Amino acid sequence: MRRYALMLALFAVACAPTDDQGAAASGPRVAMAPTAPGELPPAIIGQGGALHGMDLPYDPADPASVGYLAVPEGEGPFPALIIIHQWNGLVDRVREVADDFAAEGYVTLAADLYSGRVGSNPEENMALVQETQGSMSKVIANLNAATAYLKSRPDVSGRVGAMGWCFGGGIALSFGLDGVDHDATAIFYGALVDDPTVLATMDHEVYGTFARLDTGPSPAQVTAFEAALRTAGIANDLHIYDDVGHGFWLSIDADPEVRTPAGLDAWQRLKAYLDRTLGD
Repeated sequence: MRRYALMLALFAVACAPTDDQGAAASGPRVAMAPTAPGELPPAIIGQGGALHGMDLPYDPADPASVGYLAVPEGEGPFPALIIIHQWNGLVDRVREVADDFAAEGYVTLAADLYSGRVGSNPEENMALVQETQGSMSKVIANLNAATAYLKSRPDVSGRVGAMGWCFGGGIALSFGLDGVDHDATAIFYGALVDDPTVLATMDHEVYGTFARLDTGPSPAQVTAFEAALRTAGIANDLHIYDDVGHGFWLSIDADPEVRTPAGLDAWQRLKAYLDRTLGD
C-alpha cells in the first residue's frame, strides 16, 4: 500500500453484469458530434443542456455507488473512458462532460467515489475527500469495477482510459499506478508523485494540464513530477498554462476571456492524447 500512502500525504474486480448493467447495453445514446477545430465541448462553457446518458450502479461491492454512463450512437466498437469527479462529487457538470466525450466517440462512465453523496460546501467536500482517501484500496477497487464493466461491453474496443480533475486528477494518477490494466491517464491539476521508482510502474503515456497560478499542485511540483516521469522513462504530455488558476478547465464559463485560450489548447492536446492512446 506504499503508493496509497504517498498519495494521501500529497493531499481485477471481474463481475457479471447486473440487471442495471444489462439495461445499459441497450439504453440511451448520445449523438456523435465531435468538436471542430477551435471549438470547446459544450459542458465546460456552460452549454451542456439536457443529459442524454443514464445512471448506472457498476460496483458490486458498493451498490450505493451510482455512476453515469454516456454511450455514442452506433455499433462501435468504441474506446472507453472513466472520468473522475472533483472534491464535491458526481454533479451534473461532470455528467454533461461525460455526454461530451460520448459525442466524441467514447463510451464514458463518470465514476462515483462517494457512494451517491455530494458535498454542498467546502467543509462537506473536504470531509468526503478525507473519508475517501482514507480507504484507497476501496477507491481502486471501485475504478477496477468500472474498468471491468466497460471491457465487458460488446461495443467497447477493449481500450480504456481514466481522467479526472483536482481530487479526481490525483485519483486518476493513483489508479494509473495501482489499478488493473488500462491505457491512458489524464490529470487536471491533481495531487502528484515525484518518486521515479513509484512512477516506474506506469505502463502508458501520461497527460497533464496545470495552472501557473495554482498552489496545489504548484508549478514547482509539476516540474518535479515531470522530471520524475522522465527519469522513470514514462512518456508524458504535460503543460502549465499561464494566467489561469486551479480548476480553470472544467468551468471556462466562469472567466471565458482569460480561460478560453488555455482551455482550448488543453482540449486539443487531450483529444490528440486520447486518440493516440485509445484509438486504433
